[in-house]
Amino acid sequence: MKEEKENKGFAHIGSIVDKVLNQCRCESDMEMTEVWRLWESAVGKAIAENARPAAFKGRMLLVHVTSSTWIHELQFLKKDIIRKVNDALGEEQVEEIKFKIGPI
Repeated sequence: MKEEKENKGFAHIGSIVDKVLNQCRCESDMEMTEVWRLWESAVGKAIAENARPAAFKGRMLLVHVTSSTWIHELQFLKKDIIRKVNDALGEEQVEEIKFKIGPI
């Protein structure tokens, strides 16, 4: 009963995602999990409100977006987004980005 009461506190979703990803990802991919934390500062608020990293496959980043209009817009910005994300990471971790409509 006491443990149940202690678990009712709130936790920031970022800390939960980090814990889950740290348990599920290979050590060599750990740097890639950093993308979730730095996404908004790397791409800007407008893009971050309409696009979020969803998954990795090797060095390809899958990004969910809110609409086909945003997919079209982000295709033009893809190279710049890859550069900004890699700059924020401090190394070349993302080589490709695929945009797909999905939950943000």
